[in-house]
Amino acid sequence: MTAVQFGVLGPLAVTTDAGEPVVVPGTKVRALLADLLANRNQVVSADRLIEDLWGDDSPANPAGALQVRVSQLRKALNDAEPGARELVESRPPGYLLRADAVDADRFVDLSRSTDAERLTEALALWRGEAYADVADADFVSAEAARLAEQRLVVQERLAQARLARGEHDLVAADLTELVARHPLREGLRAVQLRALYAAGRQSEALDSYADLRERLAEELGLDPGPELVALHRRILEQDAGLSAPPKAAIIRNSLPAQLDELIGRAEALAELRALLSRQRLVTLVGPGGVGKTRLATETARAQSFPDGVQLVELAPLPAGDARVAEEVLGALGGYEAAGTSLSPADRVVTALRHRQLLLVLDNCEHVVEPVAELVARLLRDVPGVSVLATSREPLGLTGEQLWEVPPLPVPDDSDLDTVRRSAAARLFVARAAAQQRGFRLDGQSAAAVAQLCRRLDGLPLALELAATRVRALGVRGVVDRLDDRFRLLTTAQRDVPPRQRTLTAVIAWSWDLLDETDRMVLARLAVFPDGCTPHAAEHVCRTDLDTLARLVDRSLVVLDDSGAAPRYRLLESVAAFCLERLSDADEVRARHAAYYTELAERADAGLRGAEQRRWLAQLDAETANLRAALDHGGGLRLAVALSWYWFLRGRLTEARRALSMCGDPAQESRAAAWRVGFALLRGDAVAPAQVRAAVAGDPDGRGAWFTANAVTDHSELALAAELLPTPADAWTEAAVLTTQAKIAHVLGDQAALERAATRSAALFADLGDRWGQLQATEWVGALAEMRGEHDRAADLHRDGLRWAEELGLWQQVGTELSWLAWLAVQTRDYPQARELAERAYRLAQEQDSPGALVFAEMSLGLAARRDGKLDLAVTHLTRLAERGRAEAQPALYLPPVLVELGYAVEQGGDPDAALALHVEAFEVAEAMAAPRDAIYALEGMASAVRAPEVAARLLGAAAAARLATRAPSSPAERDETDRVTERVRLALGRERFDALVAEGAKLSPGEARAQL
Repeated sequence: MTAVQFGVLGPLAVTTDAGEPVVVPGTKVRALLADLLANRNQVVSADRLIEDLWGDDSPANPAGALQVRVSQLRKALNDAEPGARELVESRPPGYLLRADAVDADRFVDLSRSTDAERLTEALALWRGEAYADVADADFVSAEAARLAEQRLVVQERLAQARLARGEHDLVAADLTELVARHPLREGLRAVQLRALYAAGRQSEALDSYADLRERLAEELGLDPGPELVALHRRILEQDAGLSAPPKAAIIRNSLPAQLDELIGRAEALAELRALLSRQRLVTLVGPGGVGKTRLATETARAQSFPDGVQLVELAPLPAGDARVAEEVLGALGGYEAAGTSLSPADRVVTALRHRQLLLVLDNCEHVVEPVAELVARLLRDVPGVSVLATSREPLGLTGEQLWEVPPLPVPDDSDLDTVRRSAAARLFVARAAAQQRGFRLDGQSAAAVAQLCRRLDGLPLALELAATRVRALGVRGVVDRLDDRFRLLTTAQRDVPPRQRTLTAVIAWSWDLLDETDRMVLARLAVFPDGCTPHAAEHVCRTDLDTLARLVDRSLVVLDDSGAAPRYRLLESVAAFCLERLSDADEVRARHAAYYTELAERADAGLRGAEQRRWLAQLDAETANLRAALDHGGGLRLAVALSWYWFLRGRLTEARRALSMCGDPAQESRAAAWRVGFALLRGDAVAPAQVRAAVAGDPDGRGAWFTANAVTDHSELALAAELLPTPADAWTEAAVLTTQAKIAHVLGDQAALERAATRSAALFADLGDRWGQLQATEWVGALAEMRGEHDRAADLHRDGLRWAEELGLWQQVGTELSWLAWLAVQTRDYPQARELAERAYRLAQEQDSPGALVFAEMSLGLAARRDGKLDLAVTHLTRLAERGRAEAQPALYLPPVLVELGYAVEQGGDPDAALALHVEAFEVAEAMAAPRDAIYALEGMASAVRAPEVAARLLGAAAAARLATRAPSSPAERDETDRVTERVRLALGRERFDALVAEGAKLSPGEARAQL
């Protein structure tokens, strides 16, 4: 997203990502921005914005005035940061501001912490009262009040955090002014009383309590709350628990010195520090190399235990070794006295019984049973001890708080700013720069760094190992060798434990702890390239949920519960390790291919009914598995089953490639029509005889319909009508009707269009097929547009746009945007038309959809021409005209494009060239039997012909034809005919003009054309 920062914690402020201020001109424009920011990332209706900005004093044209302010806001943003105008979106019924960088959101994120530094950072974001320059406006009052309350809460929590660090003197001083401003806030008073008492100012603490008690009684008729009363009693009794805590500087610990910066774990540290204050046993779990040890030591370093922190390294113990208590004793400096009969565990309990410390037990997974036994004893018998453990599996104890250490976030694209913000990339760059002095992240290296971070799953150890190779290979060379990662990712650093010197050793450490059954299942899971559902894992791996749960507990399998259904995943490096150890690969891959072929065949039916959305999401989630199944046995049977899904998702090239495989005769018969249909959709010219042969053997009519529908995109309407099958089921009948509606629309047959579109819509509604309802509604909307019912047409296409977005059908989203752009042109809303068409054009480019590109560019050309931007219009329309003429059959869109180009050329001063374009448009429309386009061309001829008498007759013929075909002019089309009518009437006089128009009304369109 374009980098613009918004500030509302004070006067309204806008800056670029580089920190340059953005000038937002005018009080109303600033008020509009404030309103959109208060409702950021939500649509605010135009009516509400008008009410908020003007109230009862609205201008004569409030919608137009609002549009002007929106345009000014977009211009201000775009002038400062190119592309930022897109942050303000037109979304029915109003506008939406996409704002990801707002200081209030950053404040809320920081305020969730209990860490003093982050809370201080949160409060530093404030520059005054929230929305200070529009604070009196009703539309920000609730948001400003909410933020003000949150600010007070953060101020209280910061004071508490500072008290815990022993800063009682400073806190007592800092709270004086705040309490004076909010004298009745009991939470604030409680912190002040504690600070004053801890600072040795008991009398002042008692005076403050008395002041609160009097104010509450006088102003509210209330007494202080029970918590404050209890605190007052403790102060009177001089409770030792209220004395100042020890400062962090005097804590003793055995942690290693920090040798380099911990990158990307600030939020984790804050959360863990807070967690350790509430929980006595916290276990950090995660795969090898994810950084559990480092995170544990840095978390422990910030703790304030009176007897410090003790780190115990358990990695040197052999697997299953019971001598964990001895290791703890050794770390504590304990020794065994002569003649003692106490066990090692008893001696640990004795040594710690009267101490208050944090025990950090590192690398517990290979001795998990004896560790669990000792920790359970400590939790029960030594109340002053807390335990922070690291392990690749849980200890399995009551009261254990698991905290899964995730890999570092990886960049989701290769944009330099995105890569810079990624924690994984920052770690890699820092470590690579330490190895090679000149290494830095820039536009040249960003893509390779992003790819490397993704390939290594953001695993810190793998990134650090990769960084050691940059000096010899360069970052691109490291990426190119990742397929051989186990030889590549090693280090010669002598202060690193052997188990962490190679990526192989890191994973093998966990692999060796598994029994044979678990190893077999883990290896089989590696055939799933992007994870799998529990059902798929059970079927393909021949396992059960208990085994899968054990592998999750041991941090070798990741359970991803973020989607609609849970999925098991392997990190890429773990999967590569396991594939090398998969002994029955052929059998497992065969089961994998069979499972996903059956899934795709069930989905093919489900995609044509009420569960369409669920099946789309499921196939989306299984894309990588479906591709793997195609390559390992799914073959043409699977490709045919996926054809409809690929079409819905616009993956035409993938479909063609998969359908090119060979199959048995039955599969070949089913695939033939789909192959030709996808070829036509990609713009290939296919001979009619070849098309007929392909659909002849289609077993259920769906492939035949698909091909016939694709033929319409090549303007072969007669061939398409011929190919349409006799439906064998309700879905095919509804689909056939949508194509018949499309043909009727081109031919101007409103009765046939109405019959086909409404019947299709009803059938698809009965089936629950939302895609089908989209198609049918498109042509119902087209009929409304033909009849001049532009508001109804726009409502229908807005419904279609919403449905398409819900289903993620992005090609159809582009089509609906183009329809709305077309309607905006016809109703004279040219700025809106251009905005919608630009969105549709960008989407069509992203989706590589030729048909959608044409429709979008057509609307861009029309909007530009009607808005007086003739050069831009001629560029768009000329490109479309050349493309339409180049097709084997003139494109369906060619006549209106030629007419619009003719108008642009005429307005540019060349009526003769314009007339030639209008004549060409008429002849193409007549050849297509497209009467509406022919009428439009007649009106264009009238605008360009030099003889006013001929122009009048052409206008008369066009008006009569519109009446006969029930195709009224749109407001924008009337603007053209009104312009020409006024000019011709002025040249001929009203009486002569009316007579010639009446003569023209008796002519057929063809006879009128012959007047030239």
